[in-house]
Amino acid sequence: MQNVTPAAIAALVAELSVAACFGFAADGVARAVQRWPAAVRTFLPALLVLPYTLVAVSQHIFQWQWFALYAGLPVWLAWLLGQAALADPERRGNWRDALILLLLGLAVDLRWFEAAWPAGLRALNELLLVDMGLYGFLAVRQLEGTGFDFHCKWTDAKAGLRELLFFMPIVLLLGLALGFIHPHGNRPAVWKGALTWIGIFFFTAVPEELYFRAWVQNFLERRVGRRAALLIASVVFGLSHFNKRAAHFNWRYVILATIGGIFYGRAWRERRRVPASAITHTCVDWLWSWWF
Repeated sequence: MQNVTPAAIAALVAELSVAACFGFAADGVARAVQRWPAAVRTFLPALLVLPYTLVAVSQHIFQWQWFALYAGLPVWLAWLLGQAALADPERRGNWRDALILLLLGLAVDLRWFEAAWPAGLRALNELLLVDMGLYGFLAVRQLEGTGFDFHCKWTDAKAGLRELLFFMPIVLLLGLALGFIHPHGNRPAVWKGALTWIGIFFFTAVPEELYFRAWVQNFLERRVGRRAALLIASVVFGLSHFNKRAAHFNWRYVILATIGGIFYGRAWRERRRVPASAITHTCVDWLWSWWF
């Protein structure tokens, strides 16, 4: 992020704190939320408007329509997912889940809400949408098997790095053949390379793996099985990159991202762990950022 101010730091800490609660104690949070009265469970996430309010007021760009959006959207998500939980107690997925996933995906991919934030702080919007989804799907919907768990495990690194080794020859050969990647020399300082890896992991890989693997692929597996779910989720992941690094439909990126999604999905589904697929995803993006 750029344009960092004390208010922006406070907003970032608040948003990360919500994600950390689910990352380290998702089951406990979900059980606590389920004990609340239905009205409290539905309306409490309106508090997620606070990071926007803090940043917008401090930057003198506060607008009531954005306040209403960030206060109302998490309430609507919680209510709709509460209805989904009643209609689909087996958690196989229904139209409400699909509608919310579509809305969250398009909001990020098409940058619907970024105008609410000052330049350099728009990543806070994506993190806020992650918090909404975590509360809705994990606490209200009680979706199982997401693997959003940040208790470190050696098996995460093992699965993630294995899939990286499988994917690298494919992406190198195909990327060079398509003219999508262009090797260049670069020797980052160790500290800079480490910080870059950590930044990609937490602010790019984890949110995307949470969405495409823990939610999309997870629901699809319950409907169409493991293989079909892996393929469909990977195609959706690839298509989400159609407008990246290009003014028009970037078909090369779509193809390579789709193939990458297969290996990310394989890493996730081995033990249903977001950190595993996030490690593969991070390493690919990190290597690309420095040498391609």
